[in-house]
Amino acid sequence: MQSFAYAHLGLTLTACVEFEQNSPPSRPELPEVLVVGTLSSPSSYQIRGQGPVGFDYELAQEFGDYLQRRVKVTPYSSMETLFQAMDAGEVDLMAAALTRTPLRQQFWHFGPPLYDVTPKLIYRHDRPKPVDLGDVTLSLVVVKGSSHAELLHQAKSLDYPNLEWGETVEYDSDELAAMVAQGQLDYTLIDSTHLALNQRYHPTLRAAFDVGPPLPVAWALPKQRHDPLFSALLDFWDSEVKSGRLKRLEEKYFGHVQRFDFVDTRAFIRAVATELPRYQALFQQYAGELDWRKLAAVSYQESHWDPNARSPTGVRGLMMLTQSTAKRMGISNRLDPEQSIRGGSAYLQQLITRLPPNIPEDEAMWFALAAYNIGLGHLEDARVITQRHGKDPNNWGDVKQHLPLLRQRKHYERTKYGFARGDEAAHYVANIRRYYDTLLWLDQQISPAEETAGTATVGDTDLSP
Repeated sequence: MQSFAYAHLGLTLTACVEFEQNSPPSRPELPEVLVVGTLSSPSSYQIRGQGPVGFDYELAQEFGDYLQRRVKVTPYSSMETLFQAMDAGEVDLMAAALTRTPLRQQFWHFGPPLYDVTPKLIYRHDRPKPVDLGDVTLSLVVVKGSSHAELLHQAKSLDYPNLEWGETVEYDSDELAAMVAQGQLDYTLIDSTHLALNQRYHPTLRAAFDVGPPLPVAWALPKQRHDPLFSALLDFWDSEVKSGRLKRLEEKYFGHVQRFDFVDTRAFIRAVATELPRYQALFQQYAGELDWRKLAAVSYQESHWDPNARSPTGVRGLMMLTQSTAKRMGISNRLDPEQSIRGGSAYLQQLITRLPPNIPEDEAMWFALAAYNIGLGHLEDARVITQRHGKDPNNWGDVKQHLPLLRQRKHYERTKYGFARGDEAAHYVANIRRYYDTLLWLDQQISPAEETAGTATVGDTDLSP
């Protein structure tokens, strides 16, 4: 396969960037409308039922608030068109999960690192696993203009002169990953975060090896020596780090995706096709203020959508309610799917209202789920332990790190409610978040015509891995 030439590529800024901390950017010098170029991807920008979401999208909105400027986030169809828009001056900055590379630094000015990723060569699990790039003799395709193309050119010139690959502008890295999962392509390169996100939908994907060291992800701006927008970005990044907002955003989008279970993921995708259609209407009917898919994800974690499920501790039904909880929620038969879903939803929403008011609204669900699993008392104990360790008891990312300490005597002895399986609660919440994300993705596979007609269910989607 022929190896094609590639276009603009670039790198982020080193820690010694020159700027004056005592000279904040002059607001009149900044654009009245900040135009941010991005790419549609699970990490950067997506349109969901409630509107746009994504790590880069939310961070761009916060940057606009910081600057007191309106933000226009524009998604581009490919890396090539995004780079062309940057070169033409059509966007003020690029926020598209771009990695900092030496070649890219020659073209653009990069802001501080947001998070790190590791480039990986991926293949389908039932195909031979290559040991290194010298083993890659079948079809390998990457996105033209990507850091992955840059890495392959470096590898060919330094260590693998016979390496061949193709470069495309028709597909992005997530689409190439899907082609590998479906057997249409043998290999591609993808960053570690995107691999973790894609394995929720394509569990047959595997990482063969790392292709180079970890790289920082950052925003890119035009390369100008004195740029007030760049100075403002540095100040904004500093405020985001000090306030903990950057850490919260990273937890929101990436904090639950690293743990991958092939068997569980395939079983869930099959259950969506075979079991969920029986109960989807009930989840939708009784979701109340919740997204019905979150309620469905909780039910799968609890019972795998088995209405007759029973645990050794006596909880039963689709939502695995205890007798006392069922009684409080007005449920007479825990094995009746409708009653179980109605009671579980009411109980979960009640837990949300009982949380401390300082917990951010967009994280309240994860705290409530932990309480659903181990009880509000043990959750409060975990928050106390988190605070004792100098971390934020209102930050789910901090609390989930300290939940496992409820198993350790030296910690639970000093709590009100004592021992609890806090590690299981942390995994419980992470599992539900992954199931929920998968349901969101599957929902997006439904055609607009089906959605408008109201005839489609999530289970209608072709889910063959």
